[in-house]
Amino acid sequence: MSKAIFSTGLRWLWLVLVVIVVDFASKQWVMNNMMLHETRSLMPFLNLFYAHNYGAAFSFLADKGGWQRWFFAGIAIAIVVALLVMMYRNPARNKLTNIAYALIIGGALGNLFDRAYHGFVVDFIDFYIGDWHFATFNIADCGICIGAALVVLEGFFSPKGKQVKD
Repeated sequence: MSKAIFSTGLRWLWLVLVVIVVDFASKQWVMNNMMLHETRSLMPFLNLFYAHNYGAAFSFLADKGGWQRWFFAGIAIAIVVALLVMMYRNPARNKLTNIAYALIIGGALGNLFDRAYHGFVVDFIDFYIGDWHFATFNIADCGICIGAALVVLEGFFSPKGKQVKD
């Protein structure tokens, strides 16, 4: 017996689209208005810094000659498929979990599109304190991190015995 899509976590797929659109638009703006490695100061702790990331988080495997592009694309596809299945199995009323999954999927797809089309991910958010700079990142990365944090928080607030049941 199949569930109606709106009674499952797939009801939250609109959030995937929001993350993808905002990520794509922000990356297009950066690529069209900045030169590679250009910095624009926004606040005393935040710059726009246009960079290409050929690896994963913190440029992991960035210098490995190109095979990592497809490796990370495969990982992203596997994660997206797994989370879509989990959203389908989740009731729509498990909002926090479904929102978390949607943010992760949107971020994974945003970076996957970059990787597939450009061969690299466009990063541009440069958070810093004094001379210390965090790794440059983008809106898709924000979706992934916020989604992952929500999954962890959900584990604290909804122990297994208290989860919403069908």
